[in-house]
Amino acid sequence: MARETVIVIDFGGQYNQLVARRVRECNVYCEIYSYKTDIEKIKEMNPKGIILTGGPNSCYEEGAPTYTKELFELGIPVLGLCYGAQLMMHILGGKVEKAPVREYGKIEVHVDQTSPLFTEINETTICWMSHNDYISQAAPNFQIIAHTADCPVAAAANADKNLYAIQFHPEVLHTLQGKEILSNFVRGICGCAGDWKMDTFVETAIQEIREKVGDGKVLLALSGGVDSSVAAGLLSRAIGKQLTCVFVDHGLLRKNEGGEVEQVFGPGGQFDLNFIRVNAQERYYSKLAGVTEPEQKRKIIGEEFIRVFEEEAKKIGAVDFLAQGTIYPDVVESGLGGESAVIKSHHNVGGLPDFVDFKEISEPLRDLFKDEVRTAGLELGIPEALVFRQPFPGPGLGIRIIGEVNAEKVRIVQDADFIYREEVDKAAAEYQKANGAEPAWKPNQYFAALTNMRSVGVMGDERTYDYAVALRAVKTIDFMTAESAEIPFEVLQTVMSRIINEVRGVNRVFYDLTSKPPGTIEFE
Repeated sequence: MARETVIVIDFGGQYNQLVARRVRECNVYCEIYSYKTDIEKIKEMNPKGIILTGGPNSCYEEGAPTYTKELFELGIPVLGLCYGAQLMMHILGGKVEKAPVREYGKIEVHVDQTSPLFTEINETTICWMSHNDYISQAAPNFQIIAHTADCPVAAAANADKNLYAIQFHPEVLHTLQGKEILSNFVRGICGCAGDWKMDTFVETAIQEIREKVGDGKVLLALSGGVDSSVAAGLLSRAIGKQLTCVFVDHGLLRKNEGGEVEQVFGPGGQFDLNFIRVNAQERYYSKLAGVTEPEQKRKIIGEEFIRVFEEEAKKIGAVDFLAQGTIYPDVVESGLGGESAVIKSHHNVGGLPDFVDFKEISEPLRDLFKDEVRTAGLELGIPEALVFRQPFPGPGLGIRIIGEVNAEKVRIVQDADFIYREEVDKAAAEYQKANGAEPAWKPNQYFAALTNMRSVGVMGDERTYDYAVALRAVKTIDFMTAESAEIPFEVLQTVMSRIINEVRGVNRVFYDLTSKPPGTIEFE
């Protein structure tokens, strides 16, 4: 690899994406690979450092995920986190066993400040622990460099070989100096220069697109969301009129969104693009009729996307590439980037049909996390209002409607969602005007979903038997972990009153308090 790279080897940990994201915050490029990746491939990548993730297994049990001892003999710095730390100790001659006291949550950790891993880290700091096993004895030639009241080996190091093992999770925000610890590893111990930035990415990506596409034609799946919009800006900058953007209105968009997308990207809009709008609402409703299983819905929507594009490509003439706004979390969550379980198929990754009638698929944002996509968008000059709009899933309202999708349910969720977002925006704007700053409660993403539950109610002295709408609002930095937003109760009361009074078919409103994990931000 031409650029400096740190590799994350995934052992099934729930925070694998977060580890990579935190490394990138140090301006060091990072990718995730399964523990099943061959050692020869690792050597070919020539990484500056390797990080081993956590995982749900016990490393001493038969059949537990493991790796070859050769990994620790390559001369490349290795940092093991939680399970990764235990596995390092186990492979190199230490002892791991069931902990007499399980540690979970924020734990006070005492560190050896003379270790390069803990440079400028407080001698006593708060870290996030989550383990049933513990390192009862460090491997030979390793020094203990951190401990807690119940964990004698909270961190160990063989500084001569640049091997480090830490029991806690520096990647989560609950570890107060976690970012600094990871920076000490990737910038200090691994010696990375930290020169991977979005301006560099944009310049490199444009050059790579030009070389790859040549004089070919590219068809972009444009949803109007952040990812596909930035992909459009990047491709437009690289190849201009060789790009045709096809916007498929599948009838699963937010209220008024089809017209808004056309206004921005269509003739007379902010971008000089070849733009085609395909109104395919009835086609999608027909395909989704009777389908209730979330993965099946995703795959149907994904396949129809491809089929529509193929049809439009034939009308245009020879098209060499299909471009999509796939981003890195899409790849990992679809089970293609690491070892974690498939969480959900993304319509433009795991939901692709077996046969696609294009020479190649181009995904210029495939290596980026969501906030990196936004930064790239600003670098490309895309308006802030578009770059910072709320994320919207490719399958659209199809996965915000629990159970079967039809036109009536789409109308309900569109109207309820519009009211909800309008009232939250209004309350946040009023707070900012009065206080000179955004309210701390303002969520990063908020939307209404339609549950499949119907219940008895009373309206106008008459019995009703209608649907329940669920309101979702989360605070998040990276969209990989999220907490429920504490929207003021009076705002929620206003939203509830308006939805029940203005949206036909709804007689009950819920507020979803679930964090991610264990939930996902979307409902399906």
